Amino acid sequence: MPNLFQPTALVGAIAIAMGFSTSASAQDNTNVVNASLDTLVVTATRSEEKIKDVPARISVIDEKTIEQSPISDLSHLLQREAALNIVQTGGIGQQTSAFIRGTNSTHLLFLKDGASLNTALDGGASIPYIDLSDAAQIEILKGPASVQYGTDAIGGVINVRTAPPKKPQLFVTGEMGENNTYKTVVGADLVENGFYTQIRGQRMESDGTPVTNKDKNRASYDQKGYSAKAGYEQDQYGASVSISENDGTNVYYGGSHDFFNRLINVNGRYDFNSNVSLNTRYSNFKDELTGNSYLSYFNTERNEGDVNLRWKFTEYQNVLIGASINNADVESLSILGQKKDLDSTGYYLQHQYDNDGIHTQAGIRIEDNDQFGTHTVGQLAGRIQIAPLTSVYANVGTAFKAPTGNQLYYFDNSKWGNTTYITIGNLDLKPEKSISYELGIDQELAYGVSTYASIYQTQVKNLIDYVSEFDAVNNISAATYVNRSKAKMTGGEAGLKWKQDDLFLTSEYAYVKTKNEETGYELTRRPNHTLTLTTGLENSVYGISASIVAKSTSKISNSATSKELPGYATVDLHAYWNVNPNVKIFTNIRNMGDVKYKTASYGGDEYYINGGRLASAGVTFRY
Repeated sequence: MPNLFQPTALVGAIAIAMGFSTSASAQDNTNVVNASLDTLVVTATRSEEKIKDVPARISVIDEKTIEQSPISDLSHLLQREAALNIVQTGGIGQQTSAFIRGTNSTHLLFLKDGASLNTALDGGASIPYIDLSDAAQIEILKGPASVQYGTDAIGGVINVRTAPPKKPQLFVTGEMGENNTYKTVVGADLVENGFYTQIRGQRMESDGTPVTNKDKNRASYDQKGYSAKAGYEQDQYGASVSISENDGTNVYYGGSHDFFNRLINVNGRYDFNSNVSLNTRYSNFKDELTGNSYLSYFNTERNEGDVNLRWKFTEYQNVLIGASINNADVESLSILGQKKDLDSTGYYLQHQYDNDGIHTQAGIRIEDNDQFGTHTVGQLAGRIQIAPLTSVYANVGTAFKAPTGNQLYYFDNSKWGNTTYITIGNLDLKPEKSISYELGIDQELAYGVSTYASIYQTQVKNLIDYVSEFDAVNNISAATYVNRSKAKMTGGEAGLKWKQDDLFLTSEYAYVKTKNEETGYELTRRPNHTLTLTTGLENSVYGISASIVAKSTSKISNSATSKELPGYATVDLHAYWNVNPNVKIFTNIRNMGDVKYKTASYGGDEYYINGGRLASAGVTFRY
């Protein structure tokens, strides 16, 4: 009998316990493209504004969606965003990359409350290890944001935001699923006379699943952590300090490693009057990895500071002027155990105008980087309400990406079998530079229906690429990093949203065409077509919904004879029941069809695969 039609005992038990058949469950709340027009976001402009006024395409994952499955990590939540392609080399806890609008995975900046989570060693973020137990909202900004945040934001920004608690509470949530997977989250909030504290603790374990299509061994995952936040808020001033820490062990194909990360974030605000506000932030992010292989060790630390002054100099205009420092230290066996400093200082200026359906944003940033000197980027954007139910926007912006520690200093001289592999970094690398153009429209229709569409193009100059050559005579493979002349990404998104009473539906289609203009080949791991759809019923007592993600084929390598990764489609199901104000029962079936799709090439006819189906059930007790 095909695996698709063999529900596990757990799946059946969940269905019986919830009173639903396994084909009639789904998702707790709105998905990432279904944010309310009144939703407040900060990522695009560094200040709160309604999402409908932002002159760019931005989407939101709300708190109810985050809470629908504690087991689901950030990578799984992001898969519902059509503009993103999430590549995970295995199941729970395995290495994950995110490609937004066809740009490189290192072109997407991950933040938590404004603090960078990208490592200066390889340029990416350890996505599976980002704790969401204290997250109130996840904002996904598509398009360049180097004016606001400096390096790493060529393609976009994903900002995990926390929020001060609104009322005192105690809660515990537990979820158990297939492959001996479970997670427990406990929390407590205290609010009194402007003071607040928030504490979270969590633990997760899983036997895991095989990493490749030829591997029979399970890759287990063990993770635990905590977060704490305290602050004081008044009309004129406010301050907060938070710390989050996670550590654990992750087994992968051929070995294992221990990971540790810690973020300390301190924020302050002082309003001189209703028109002038000063904001400050300091953060320290530490990310460590130790393992049983020669190159499986790194230790990175990033200290960031930012201070800015916002001045509302007329009723409809304001300027933001600020400065930031970004001091990163990297240490790794891949750079011969040496410690390197990758430091940068930025100065930025931004102007906004908001009045009578017109919203504009213009900015400039000057970055002084230790590796490549001074670089200037700019941005110009505007949104106009051309009719009561219709708005259009346009933006153009430049951005940059500094070379990473590995790209500059990497060194490896190892031997596998009879072949010697030599990889050397390139100290002559130039920063990647980009320019992006975007046009979009948002339209509200009758009967609770709204639609939107965007088209864009991003051109990246000095694209950093990994190249290798094989010397058959001496059996040596030599590799390094080089700058390519230019790459181009062209595409667009179109979406539809509908909500009527308790029923809702959201759908988004994304298209992207990428090209390395030096080689003429399409970039790897970028499906041309992605379709997402979520539909269901929800209210204050119960909800059921289903989410579908479908992707087309993508290239494995940059060559004329490149093989393709097959396309795939998955279905996620979710249901919840608020038994009373203190008890909530929920269930999830991720990838109901147990589709084992290929995510990347391991070599030859061996491929990384996803983790397959994960059925689970959970309960939350709240007081």
